[in-house]
Amino acid sequence: MSSFEPERLDDAAFLTEGDPSGMLPAIASSGAQVRTSHRTALEAGVSRLSRGDRPRAVVVAGMGSSALAGDMLAAVCGGGVPIPIVTVSSYRLPGWVGAADLVIAVSSSGATEETRTLALEAVRRGCRLLTVSRPRSPLAAIAEQASGLHVPIAPVAGAFPPDRASLWALTMPLVAVAAELGLVEAGPEVVEAAAARLEDIAHRCRPSSESFINPGKTLAMELAGTIPMVWGTSPVTGAVAHRLVSQLAKNAKYPAIHGEIPGAVHDQVAVVEGPLAERDIFGDGASLALRLVVLRDMDEHPQVSKKRVLAVRMAEQRGVPVTEITAEGVHPLERLASLVGLVDYGTVYLALGYGVDPAQVATVAELKARVTP
Repeated sequence: MSSFEPERLDDAAFLTEGDPSGMLPAIASSGAQVRTSHRTALEAGVSRLSRGDRPRAVVVAGMGSSALAGDMLAAVCGGGVPIPIVTVSSYRLPGWVGAADLVIAVSSSGATEETRTLALEAVRRGCRLLTVSRPRSPLAAIAEQASGLHVPIAPVAGAFPPDRASLWALTMPLVAVAAELGLVEAGPEVVEAAAARLEDIAHRCRPSSESFINPGKTLAMELAGTIPMVWGTSPVTGAVAHRLVSQLAKNAKYPAIHGEIPGAVHDQVAVVEGPLAERDIFGDGASLALRLVVLRDMDEHPQVSKKRVLAVRMAEQRGVPVTEITAEGVHPLERLASLVGLVDYGTVYLALGYGVDPAQVATVAELKARVTP
């Protein structure tokens, strides 16, 4: 196992050399993605989807970051939304999906096999179809042939961000659709608040900002050498917990588990009394110990708050280090932005501290190549 070298994070030359694909600048474009993709969705005519009857359900079809966009949509709309918002990451739509439903197929490249398969199935079932992807992609062609609606992902500063750094370009068209359907209040002020929040994080987490005042670098140093168990305390922070674990895997090639309280407490709290709860200081070679990461939300159920406090106390009593981060902002979209921006930076800095290129995912490319006919 390679060692984490925190001094790398304050070496400007190393950060540039170790990030040849520009993952850090791509994350810094998140605020611009929010504004540009929301405007593009409105210009593409998502208001057409509000004509006639409201759909029985919204089904988001996607994989990876595209699927997370669906989870973020559900979190933004909240538990009081009058229709189901379901994310599907497979080759088949649920049996109940039909002509009364809206299927939103999301893929940054527009070439994801599973998503194209679901979009074609939605067409065969007579569903209303919206696609979100790059222009002139195979997914866009499906929407065009089916007389559906396509929202193109717009480049930022003349270039498309890497797939996993395009989360906001994928999410904001969904939020625009939900607002048109009356599922959430997300007007220009809300969109601007989220974009401004991401820009503030980009400023505080910029590479030239030293570790002791840079929250992204601080998070990376706390995660290094640990196995993170990441818990959210609401649908908003639960979605971010999923994002953190996914970004750890892809950017830093680093394992972690996630959950949402109260379910996570039932399923995972016993880990704090297990063999990974304490580091073996006398062991040979590198050893990994557990770290509990709790992503808090201002909108927590009272019982969730109680279980969070107790679980944190139990972890600390057993020597498990705890990181607690609280979402900031009033609207769920802004609270999502306040955490997603931070964890995106933290995972890239973790990769760079280990000397890992955050953009390279050779195993994913190999898997795709081996299963492609």
